[in-house]
Amino acid sequence: MSINPEQFAAANKAAVDSLLSVANTALASAERIASLNLETARSVLEDSVSNAKAIMGAKDPQEALSIQASLAQPSVEKAVAYSKSVYEISAETQEQLTKMVEAQFGDFQKNVASMLEKAAKSAPAGSDVAVAAVQSAIAAANSAFDNMRKTAKQVTDLAQTNMAAATSATAKAVKKSTAK
Repeated sequence: MSINPEQFAAANKAAVDSLLSVANTALASAERIASLNLETARSVLEDSVSNAKAIMGAKDPQEALSIQASLAQPSVEKAVAYSKSVYEISAETQEQLTKMVEAQFGDFQKNVASMLEKAAKSAPAGSDVAVAAVQSAIAAANSAFDNMRKTAKQVTDLAQTNMAAATSATAKAVKKSTAK
């Protein structure tokens, strides 16, 4: 069985398009992270200056400690929000890349099935066992990929649940400590 030049060119174009999609997704994610980091750095600098001015304006050490304690909760809340934003960007990127891989794997499955069907039709008599073995291997690979995809989804869901729980626990702990 031979591959004609059009099939070869189409396969190359698909591979380049795939790589471009992955690269664009990664660059968009990096751009979002860089923007978030820049905004966060700017905010931290502004808050630091504002907080220093507030503490230096205290009339006595007790007032300075009171001001410092009142500034802790907003700082922790901003840190939690930053972490959550980084996680969300990472999760969205991972989801996009997963969809790309799944689509490519689906196309690959179709192409292999089509080639196998053509090969089976043109195969010499008695090669049924070899064709069946290849079909069985493909079915096993498909099953493994599906199991891997399901496991990755469970891990992602668990990570999201843990992130939400950690965020909530941190916010509650800060509220309790600043209330005291």
